[in-house]
Amino acid sequence: MVDVQAQIDAVTRAMRTEQIDGARSYVQVIAQDYPVGIDEVWNATTTERIARWFLPVTGDLHVGGRYQLTGNAGGEVLSCAPPSGGTAGFRATWEFGGSISWITVRLTSLAPDRTRLELEHTSRVDDIPVEMWQTYGPGATGVGWDHGLLGLALHLGALEGQVSPAAAQEWSLSPEGTAFARAAADRWSDVHVAAGADREQAAHAADATFGFYTGHAPDA
Repeated sequence: MVDVQAQIDAVTRAMRTEQIDGARSYVQVIAQDYPVGIDEVWNATTTERIARWFLPVTGDLHVGGRYQLTGNAGGEVLSCAPPSGGTAGFRATWEFGGSISWITVRLTSLAPDRTRLELEHTSRVDDIPVEMWQTYGPGATGVGWDHGLLGLALHLGALEGQVSPAAAQEWSLSPEGTAFARAAADRWSDVHVAAGADREQAAHAADATFGFYTGHAPDA
């Protein structure tokens, strides 16, 4: 059993629109605190360990190297700063389906046994098909990252329970998994509204996102 509500409440989510290198961009931010030191969180992102809670990855996880997540995105590592002085992080391109966006992961030591992970996903507005954004809004990307942070929370002991990557698809279609997707989609709907979206439009986008991740109709 996984305490779905505890994980949903443990995560913070935000979104903003800004000009980056002359391009109007959506910036989505998701973060969670983990009950382990910064070195342990950093080590969880190594090639060997990331497969235990997210997806298998191949390639070169060093600056200038390219990586590929099995069945998902790949890209180039743009920067990488191992733990030093209580902070760490990396930045990489996120290339999928012929499109490119950027992820930035920041780790901050809050105490010897507590670390905050913040993930920032930036996409150029012009690179996102208008109909896709109107249909799904920020939840299309956001709910995916919610699932990633759930995996890390289980891996690092921030949450009781177990969902292996191999069983993730099966779990996502279970009552527990669909409840998680529903709650995450609704939280991203709140973020969408806070960023200026019409509440009804954001609700419809949350329904579509929930359906995308679970195959369920919105009223399921």
